[in-house]
Amino acid sequence: MTSTADESASEQTTAVRLEKRVLVKEVWLVLALSLGASAVSALISFTGVLTSHRPLGDQTAVIVGSRAPGRPWLDLAWQIFAVVTALVPVALVAHLLARGGESLRTLGFDRRDRRRDLARGAAVAAGVGAAGLAFYLTAVAVGVSLTVDPAQLPGAWWRVPVLIAVAAQNAILEEVIVLGYLTRRLEQLGWSFRSRTAASAVLRGSYHLYQGFGGFVANLVMGGLFCYLYRRWGRVMPLVVAHTLIDVVALVGATYLIGKVGWLPGG
Repeated sequence: MTSTADESASEQTTAVRLEKRVLVKEVWLVLALSLGASAVSALISFTGVLTSHRPLGDQTAVIVGSRAPGRPWLDLAWQIFAVVTALVPVALVAHLLARGGESLRTLGFDRRDRRRDLARGAAVAAGVGAAGLAFYLTAVAVGVSLTVDPAQLPGAWWRVPVLIAVAAQNAILEEVIVLGYLTRRLEQLGWSFRSRTAASAVLRGSYHLYQGFGGFVANLVMGGLFCYLYRRWGRVMPLVVAHTLIDVVALVGATYLIGKVGWLPGG
């Protein structure tokens, strides 16, 4: 009996080790196909910025640019393609969660509590958006951030709908993967809340490095706040709403304000 019990315990230990190993590989693969790759790309871009011998404030980071200048219908097709394919990693995460008996609903990405999610998201967006704008203007003024041009799209009828779609895509991709999925998997791997928060926040800041030091720091802080709120509410949906609203205001608002108001850099 003792021998059988020891063998059973040994098999369980081996299974746990294998499960953790699989989860680690899974996390790396998901990040390599999504925002981990974006972080590496942003780092390379930022290296180019630093070695260009030009002040950061004199350089521009474009978030949404034209993909077929002078050909609006082809441009629209490319924009739609980019939005749809960017969300494939979210579908992959949903599949991986389902294999373990979970779902995106486990992360709080659903419509169960729409009114509260919208209210919380709007409140977070107002606070974070105002603070973020103030920080960005300060960062550009002191020369630690590039001038961000949110959108360089033609003045076609689809410009605003595409910008809204991009805002929603960014929010869903980032909050589902970096906030919900990543912290969930790290918790299953035994990471503490502080460690999970640090990993998520640093990753979020890293793939915004193309905007300069200011973009990194601002998103690092935002990442920490979002992790705290996610832990408190147990749902990513309010943060998806908040992120979407922040990006809609940034993308659409800046499109019509840059060059027309003196306090907003660019133009």
